[in-house]
Amino acid sequence: MILKLKKYLWLLLIPLFFIPGITKASSLSFVSPGYSVIPEIATSSEVINVSWQWQALSPVFDYKFVSDQIFDPAQPMTIKISYDKTNNYLKQIFVYDELGGKWLPLETHDFPNEKYVSATTTSLSGRLALFSNQNILTVGTASWYNYKGGNFAASPDYAKGSLIRVYNLSNNKFVDVTINDWGPERAKHPDRVVDLDKVAFKKIASTGDGLVKIKIEPLKAIVSSVNQKLDQQKSEPVISASSAIIFNEKTSEMIWGKNADKVAPLASLTKLAAIKVFLDLKPNLNKVVTYKIQDEKNNEKYCEPGEAAKIKLKNGDTLKIQDLVYAALVGSANNAVESLVRVSGLSRDKFIAQMNKMVKEMGATSTSFIEPSGLSPENVSSPHEYAIISKAILSNPLIQKISTTISYKFKTINTKKEYKVINTDKLVQASPYLITGSKTGYLDEAGYCLMTRVKTADGSIIVVNFSSKNREESFLDNEQLILYGTAKLKK
Repeated sequence: MILKLKKYLWLLLIPLFFIPGITKASSLSFVSPGYSVIPEIATSSEVINVSWQWQALSPVFDYKFVSDQIFDPAQPMTIKISYDKTNNYLKQIFVYDELGGKWLPLETHDFPNEKYVSATTTSLSGRLALFSNQNILTVGTASWYNYKGGNFAASPDYAKGSLIRVYNLSNNKFVDVTINDWGPERAKHPDRVVDLDKVAFKKIASTGDGLVKIKIEPLKAIVSSVNQKLDQQKSEPVISASSAIIFNEKTSEMIWGKNADKVAPLASLTKLAAIKVFLDLKPNLNKVVTYKIQDEKNNEKYCEPGEAAKIKLKNGDTLKIQDLVYAALVGSANNAVESLVRVSGLSRDKFIAQMNKMVKEMGATSTSFIEPSGLSPENVSSPHEYAIISKAILSNPLIQKISTTISYKFKTINTKKEYKVINTDKLVQASPYLITGSKTGYLDEAGYCLMTRVKTADGSIIVVNFSSKNREESFLDNEQLILYGTAKLKK
């Protein structure tokens, strides 16, 4: 079909069928200055998966220009795909590469007020579809803060060094900013896209406005390490961990797993069970107790002196029980665990027996402990059983609070020396997720282990990975599983 237009070529096709998650008003059009031939376009009811982190916002559009004389590659056509349902996340038009056999992203511009996206093409035929990445927020609000006094911003989605264009949607003013800080916390501000340096904010709005509605476009995107790992067309996570699970806390069902029932050393993940047994004895957390060098000697039954993480107390130092609990769970101090066992009122053997009894009652029949800190490779569990254990233990609000404390300071009573312990989980220190439980672990025999409990709008998930190949991969594995589990809960 040929239609003569004076300056622009338009074609609009509205699908008459319905695909779950895709609005009926999704449509495709082409704008090409100087040409007047309309391509043949068909829509497909096929639902494709570019990758698990991308959600389809349109059907697949097949187009073909009948004549090859209508098109000058020096004046590429503009593709426009509309979307009727508000979506505040990164949107991208993908085109199918017939030779490579995969979908490739086009540079895409979003117009949220008009609810369409655009890209350009020089191809006379092809397959197109619109997708949204639910992990990267691009439309929402921005606030300001004083930091470096320049065109800078904080982002939880793009790494430092990224160049981002920020548009004020009320007046269309924009400013180009470099990401030089992490934030804002999405768990506290779910619609906050970035925080702008005051200097940058004043270029698009008055500081008296406080918050403005914005959209962003990455000009030079440096994605986070986890998003680099996600940049692959896979239907499920690809992780270095030898075993892992994403666990739906509400239903106790496995959302996804990799060798989830494989029994292996769990290292310092042991400490969560030890702290639960100790707190169940109802201790007075403000009680002052005395540190004994024997506590770290117990650690040295399983490792060489100086190898185990510890809080550097001296024999005879006095401190509160609360300080030992935080040192054990936040800083993963092995000697602090042994101190708690000693002051618990139970013998060491009975304390460990209670740990084993407790997890068996939780349903973790393959889990066992021979010591309370996790230094022995004979302390074993599986990701599935540890998720079950974590669900039960993290029902305790105090353990939730302590395990997700970023840092904790205390002073010894006798010497007034100040100590500070930092959470060993980097995701607790800085991440956009609402983490409500956490524990790290490492042994040569166990590799790097990590458990996080994450609260989402659709429920809580517990993510456990055993034996990641290094510390950084442990965090990347866990974060990728958080993203995958969160996406699955939304469906």
